[in-house]
Amino acid sequence: MNALKALRQWPVDRRDMLGLALWDAHAIAEATGGKASGDFQVSGVEIDSRDVRSGDLFFALKGEVMDGHKFIDKAFANGAAAAVVDRPIDMPHILVEDTNAALEALAAASRDRCKARRIGVTGSVGKTGVKEAIFAALDRTSRGKTHRSVRSYNNHVGVPLSMARMPVRSEFAVFEMGMNHAGEISGLTAQVKPHVAVITTIAPAHIENLGSIEAIADAKAEIFEGLEKGGTAVIPADSPQFEQLKASAQKLGVKIVSFGKSSDADVRLLDAIPSANGGSLVTADLGDTRLCFSVAEPGEHWISNSLAVMAAVKAAGGDLGSAGLALAEMGGLKGRGARHQIAAHSGKALMIDESYNANPASMRATLRQLGQTPATRRVAVLGSMKELGDFAPRFHQQLAEPLAEAKVDYAVLVGEEMQALAQHLGKAGSGALAGGVAFAHCNGPAEAISALEEYGVTHGDAILVKGSNSIGLGRLVAHFTARS
Repeated sequence: MNALKALRQWPVDRRDMLGLALWDAHAIAEATGGKASGDFQVSGVEIDSRDVRSGDLFFALKGEVMDGHKFIDKAFANGAAAAVVDRPIDMPHILVEDTNAALEALAAASRDRCKARRIGVTGSVGKTGVKEAIFAALDRTSRGKTHRSVRSYNNHVGVPLSMARMPVRSEFAVFEMGMNHAGEISGLTAQVKPHVAVITTIAPAHIENLGSIEAIADAKAEIFEGLEKGGTAVIPADSPQFEQLKASAQKLGVKIVSFGKSSDADVRLLDAIPSANGGSLVTADLGDTRLCFSVAEPGEHWISNSLAVMAAVKAAGGDLGSAGLALAEMGGLKGRGARHQIAAHSGKALMIDESYNANPASMRATLRQLGQTPATRRVAVLGSMKELGDFAPRFHQQLAEPLAEAKVDYAVLVGEEMQALAQHLGKAGSGALAGGVAFAHCNGPAEAISALEEYGVTHGDAILVKGSNSIGLGRLVAHFTARS
């Protein structure tokens, strides 16, 4: 076949007949039930005028306090091609009755027009990291035709926004789903309708709102409700709530795949040994095959995470070899394990950035990881864990044990809730040695920066920074990394 004949026969894939734009005015209007001001095309979808890029469709959403219509001029100044609004404007737009409902309608249209295999990820700990790892694995499998929710876009606005952004040519799509209250994931999974639903683990995050670990498990299990017919529920075999999660999936008649160390796990850990780069070399039994792969991310929790990733990739029809390569190359995410070499007296120190989120289970896991990190001294900057309600004092006090087990030399405790741990360790704010751990208690990140500066960062130190995002320990990380 000569080149000219080949060109005449192209395209060979029906998807190549699709338009190159993400959306055009007709498709948006049809999906949302709105009226288009004219013909236009858009290359992206955005809800924050500050993040708008050239060619984006800006949704002027209305919240309890803020109205996105106030920022339409800024959105167009930043390059928006059109906007979805509930009142006429003098720029290209789609006029709808309710912009929030329109976003959900566009998300549903995006889901229905795209043939991608959809994976939903939730869990008390590790959902963002697992979501990113599944994406990296499937992106290799599909050679760049995998879509995902970015950042932590996992709520009633972030999920439909992520779906509306999904290119029609996508072969896989990975969506994170979060919650603070019962019923929230039920609504999100109904929008996504995943083919694979993953629960990473169950831990007492948001226990203030839900009351018990069993209620948290029930709320997470809502993700199974939206599974497509023939879909797969991926659940942690080692969780004390395993039987509860399994029963929830069985009621819906979906396929169940478990992962973990348990002898009954479908994706079972056979062996894990430390690797030279600080990660692990993992051998797993997947039932019909055994697989040996490297996990770049350090910590025992990432060994478990890797099993969840393999289970999800296999269930979605991805390539396990590609998944292994992706896990070997994964780097820590900002606020979720990113590692920085920072300037220190006489050399460099390691700063581990876990500043985005914290709950009792993740605190224990990252402190265990710190204890396994080679260092001349180990420092823990720990921010308060939020949404624990009446359980907060007990859960904060219980961090004394993992601090001691990690052989932490100095702890900077930040936030009101950390007062319970400070009192447990010794007289708060004295910096005296108590329970084997020298510590300082600070009200906020500025004081924490001063405390760490006063302590002095020296060559060979390993510094863990971990806390709920609202505490603002990202400022401390930024301070020390910028100085470097």
